[in-house]
Amino acid sequence: MEIAALLRPEWPAHPRVQALVTTRAAGDARTFGESDFLKRLVPRPPVWLRQVHGARVIDADAPPALAEADAAVARRAGTVCAVRMADCLPVLLADAEGSVVGAAHAGWRGLAAGVIEATVAAMKAPPERLIAWLGPAIGPQSYEVGEDVRAAFADCEGALRAARPGHWLLDLYAVARQRLGRAGVLAVHGGGFCTYRDRERFFSYRRDRSAERMAALIWLA
Repeated sequence: MEIAALLRPEWPAHPRVQALVTTRAAGDARTFGESDFLKRLVPRPPVWLRQVHGARVIDADAPPALAEADAAVARRAGTVCAVRMADCLPVLLADAEGSVVGAAHAGWRGLAAGVIEATVAAMKAPPERLIAWLGPAIGPQSYEVGEDVRAAFADCEGALRAARPGHWLLDLYAVARQRLGRAGVLAVHGGGFCTYRDRERFFSYRRDRSAERMAALIWLA
């Protein structure tokens, strides 16, 4: 069976909002750069981030020379926000009017640091007018974590369950939905993937200990 190189979010976004996620079949997103593959998909080269598992958000319309951040927002047509991932959760956001979009790289450290809340705030739109889509990440049946991670999400009801002594299974999707809800974003779509278990479609750092990455991209047409 041929595996599709791209995923398209299934969400009721404004027609101006364009988004996609690359899969393993598309190759390693770290090598995309100015590739012909990417040029056929997006209007301009994406604004790539130097991701550090934090909560900094940049303005992709006027990015700094060294974009060390884990999220970006854009208001200009054709500016492509991008995050790379291979188990961490990509969160794509847009407003109902199709006037602003955002992308966040949300691993457990980023979630704990508040990257979702920071991205929502940077979009400067009423949270109830935002819509979110949760892309491919390691699933709750596969993401075993230790005491430090459990402590970071002790306030997230239903996001953790015991696995073995001193270890828990963490549901990144549940955490993201709760953080989005607390930030006022009620329309949340996607989720249900597992990069660790779906070897054919997705890269997984935890499974393969490889640096290969996928990409989640969003822009306004």
